[in-house]
Amino acid sequence: MQKNADAAEALLKCLASRNRLMILCTLVEGEQSVGALAASLDVRESIVSQHLAILRREGLVAGRREGQTIYYALSNEDAKRLLDTLYSIFCDGEEERGRSDSGH
Repeated sequence: MQKNADAAEALLKCLASRNRLMILCTLVEGEQSVGALAASLDVRESIVSQHLAILRREGLVAGRREGQTIYYALSNEDAKRLLDTLYSIFCDGEEERGRSDSGH
């Protein structure tokens, strides 16, 4: 049980960063390059690269090289399941949720 708690803590620490969470949520939709992630998240490529390095080190993402471009994808099944749950709660129907929050 201690080992599982340690693994859960490590995963949740990775998700505790807004930028890393946004990167992972974007990767739920499919693999992306650093440039594409930076553009979709409106963040500098250097920041995306720093966060991807952490996510790679923790085994949450993996890269695939095509020419000079590296495409990143989710690589951890436990993280995928957790992100699917978070995605369904916070990302699916985001537009409708925004309308209901504003009273429309």
